[in-house]
Amino acid sequence: MTARTLKGPTGHVVVVGAGLAGLSAALHLLGAGRRVTVVERADEPGGRAGLLQRGGYRMDTGPTVLTMPDLVEDAFAAVGHSMAGRLELLPLHPAYRARFADGSALDVHTGGAAMEAEVARFAGAREALGYRRLRVWLERLYRVQMDRFIDANFDSPFQLLHPDLARLAALGGFSRMDARIGRFLSDERLRRVFTFQALYAGVPPARALAAYAVIAYMDTVAGVYFPRGGMHALPRAMADSAAEAGADFRYGHEVTRLERSPSGERVTAVVTDRGRIPCDAVVLTPDLPVAYRLLGRLPRRPSPLRHSPSAVILHAGTDRTWPGLGHHTISFGDAWKETFRELTRTGDLMSDPSLLITRPTATDPSLAPPGRHLHYVLAPCPNTTVGPDAREWADLGPRYRDSLLRTLQARGLEGIGSAIEEECLVTPADWSADGHGAGTPFSAAHTFPQTGPFRPRNLVRGTENAVLAGCGTTPGVGVPTVLISGKLAAARVTGGARATGAARVVAPARRPRTPDPEARRSPSA
Repeated sequence: MTARTLKGPTGHVVVVGAGLAGLSAALHLLGAGRRVTVVERADEPGGRAGLLQRGGYRMDTGPTVLTMPDLVEDAFAAVGHSMAGRLELLPLHPAYRARFADGSALDVHTGGAAMEAEVARFAGAREALGYRRLRVWLERLYRVQMDRFIDANFDSPFQLLHPDLARLAALGGFSRMDARIGRFLSDERLRRVFTFQALYAGVPPARALAAYAVIAYMDTVAGVYFPRGGMHALPRAMADSAAEAGADFRYGHEVTRLERSPSGERVTAVVTDRGRIPCDAVVLTPDLPVAYRLLGRLPRRPSPLRHSPSAVILHAGTDRTWPGLGHHTISFGDAWKETFRELTRTGDLMSDPSLLITRPTATDPSLAPPGRHLHYVLAPCPNTTVGPDAREWADLGPRYRDSLLRTLQARGLEGIGSAIEEECLVTPADWSADGHGAGTPFSAAHTFPQTGPFRPRNLVRGTENAVLAGCGTTPGVGVPTVLISGKLAAARVTGGARATGAARVVAPARRPRTPDPEARRSPSA
């Protein structure tokens, strides 16, 4: 079944937001011969993958985990470019270090032999055999899902009726993630390593579909990478590539409204606080509440959207580091199931936190002054619908920051409070101020009624020439899926057509416009 495409002319497309979704859409649109204008309210590309510079520290303000680099290469290839020379991706070995409340630790390797040996050391030969079987299952799960259910535009649930659906069911994709992983691994600590990814999807592992173990495939099999220069180097490189291929970047322009045709069915121009940009089509990448407000239409759903948990993030530039930390360290608390109940049901802050600690200077020391280190501490927390609202976080934030430092101190990061030279605390109040629904950067949860063809679609009824992209729409949350969302949005415009060779460059090469220093940070994905 061929996916629907936009009606009418699509020669000039305005992309709202220069985050990863918008940049991916721009590159794929340029590759199909469209003229593209990218409008971004901030003074640089990146959106959620932003950059904060303080005292010589270069802090990535968005995602820190990069997987599936082929999707990045695909975006560059759309305009005849290559990632080589534009972006250097450094593979992380190990991908993660997992530390548990009982004092044990496990290095998570993406190489099969190395990980099997590590599991044998950690939990014995029987668990190592279970890991080997789990790895095969994860690879099969990925192959069944990728083309049919992830990298695909949906117009109807009937598109699920394909032999791959039966294959997914045969693999147990519609059972529960925790139970399915438990068929391979009996050690509860190991099961956490392969199920904590359900948090990205906004659903506890005991309730998440096993199909979402495909995220564990990306994290623990496909490989984890870090761009030299930090995660912000990724949108920088993509924006440079798009500009060279002819995209016109308008930084420091905040979109205020969409101008419509007399019938109301077509967007005729994107209006910003600095002017009017006529267009044939528009790709909207801000979070759903902002996109729907601009469209003036809220799609009807049988039940309100449920949002994923949010996160408190502490960015800390320190005068020391701690030897037990890897590039990425998952510090698990003991109360695993209770943590998910607090995050998704009761709305309480984690009583026994499980934390992601990222130390990017372990891989790229240039991100901090000589002899200094960067640490990024992500603490999942309830969103503002379930837990404290944005106003409460004004007082709660500093107190929770101090609580996190006490937890880190107790878990071996001795003297972390006094080691901090520069810091930035981000709470759900900040996510709300940036336009994210329910104060979460992780958007709509991946419950079954919000998955695949049931997720908010990238075409909005009542508007003929607008497409959505970003983590709130198809296919969902995470850097790989956000990149795919931009590609899928472009396919709605072009029908999947792609120009080749020199024909992909549709205008003289140009650099992005000089940024406006007064521009604000973008909420775009």
